[in-house]
Amino acid sequence: MTNHKIALIPGDGIGVDVTDAAMEIATAAARRFGFTLATETFPWSCDHYLATGRMMPEDGIETLRGFEAIYLGAVGWPATVPDSVSLHGLLLPIRKAFAQYANIRPHRLLKGVEGPLRSEGFDILCIRENTEGEYSGAGGRVHQGTPGEVAIQTSVFTRMGVERILRFGFEQARARRGHLTSVTKSNAQQYSMVFWDEVTREVAADYPDVSVEPMHIDAMAARMVMAPESLDVIVASNLFGDILTDLGAAIQGGLGFAASANINPDRSAPSMFEPVHGSAPDIAGKDIANPIAAIWSAAMMLDHLGEAEAAAAILAAIEAATAQGIGTRPGSHSTSDITKAVAAALEAREE
Repeated sequence: MTNHKIALIPGDGIGVDVTDAAMEIATAAARRFGFTLATETFPWSCDHYLATGRMMPEDGIETLRGFEAIYLGAVGWPATVPDSVSLHGLLLPIRKAFAQYANIRPHRLLKGVEGPLRSEGFDILCIRENTEGEYSGAGGRVHQGTPGEVAIQTSVFTRMGVERILRFGFEQARARRGHLTSVTKSNAQQYSMVFWDEVTREVAADYPDVSVEPMHIDAMAARMVMAPESLDVIVASNLFGDILTDLGAAIQGGLGFAASANINPDRSAPSMFEPVHGSAPDIAGKDIANPIAAIWSAAMMLDHLGEAEAAAAILAAIEAATAQGIGTRPGSHSTSDITKAVAAALEAREE
């Protein structure tokens, strides 16, 4: 029997609630499909920072390296720890240390869910470059607190980084509907985005079976609202992808449905899976957080681990629950209710 070694970082706030829900469903799927999940939980969080001065221990990265995958609930407690500290102390170091350069976020309406724009008809896979670009952290501040203060934040785009995320996107498009939209802003950013466009054309030559459409970020934002059904795979830089995927979450019904994966494509290090909503301290521990994004993220994790049948069964169970109206509107059902409904649907499919 295959045993998958998983590191759990529930994190802060509702991260704990939804991680419990996701692992309950993932464990049930593992039992059904004949494999096991060996999980180890790490209490790295803002509370950990307040107690130790670090979001994770100094040897945290090396500790995680021994796992097949990492599951993250949510990170952040702005009232006590600035987001810039929590983000740069945990999430971003993991992404960079393990070369998780492909951030994958699926955007589609689940059965029974009504988005703010429409009730059906789109299926988008957004691929966000995850380790460089606008979030490289290059820059600095001088003359702080004076009228002459200067802040510089420099984007870093490497040929290797741009080419590999584009190739990853083309491979995804090839396996889906054969269309890729490359998000750019080369009319205004005459160096980084012109470079991005040039590399896109070079890579596209190796994928004659995939149609390619470059699109400026502002036009893409409008397209996702006006005609999301016209999109298949979107590839974007770190910043552009970050913004577009929140827009994608909005049109699919909200952050409660927004799953994601931080992938190391060559599998030289563990990949990380997480719902993209925040820690929502105001509702933590109240059994009212929607766990669907977390459960969907767990399904993506199982798929990455080679357990495609289990992943598909979880997604089908999620949709069986939402088709009954469970978890489709904020506050309509508790975390426990939604988890039980998905578990029941998963069990029913077995029968």
